[in-house]
Amino acid sequence: MADEDPDRSALPEDAAAFVQEYIEQEHGYLSWLGTRVDALEPGRVVMTIPYDEKLTNTTDPPTVHGGIAATLIDTAGGIAQRTLLEDPVGGGIATVNLNVNYLRRASGDLTATAEVVRSGGTIGVSTVTVVSRIPEDVDDEASRRWEGTESGEAVATGQASYRLFRE
Repeated sequence: MADEDPDRSALPEDAAAFVQEYIEQEHGYLSWLGTRVDALEPGRVVMTIPYDEKLTNTTDPPTVHGGIAATLIDTAGGIAQRTLLEDPVGGGIATVNLNVNYLRRASGDLTATAEVVRSGGTIGVSTVTVVSRIPEDVDDEASRRWEGTESGEAVATGQASYRLFRE
């Protein structure tokens, strides 16, 4: 459970819109990956990176490189922390520690759900689960070679600590 102000039931609309636009359109690396912000609320964020062949290892069937899941864990955990700052846009976050546990190969869209465990004065901790879903445009014959399911299976879990710069 996140340590947060009980009066904060939602993010200011402008803060949520700013974070979403920044991740999806202005951040070079995350935008290049096609990162999408699916949900954003105090202490919780859901983000997706859609399957793209440029993100795969050279295996048959193709598997998404583990660095993509690690990127999602780090980014989603940090954004979840940002949602609990007094000023989500003006404050800052820096990763202190990142732990990733890979559970199985990923071959489709990756979706991360991050939740704040603790948001203290200077340090915050988030946990994140990444699931893999078979891309929707794969036909039934080809789907047998893909890892993951239509509903999504966990492919990685992680925990990260962040230095919080409150303004």
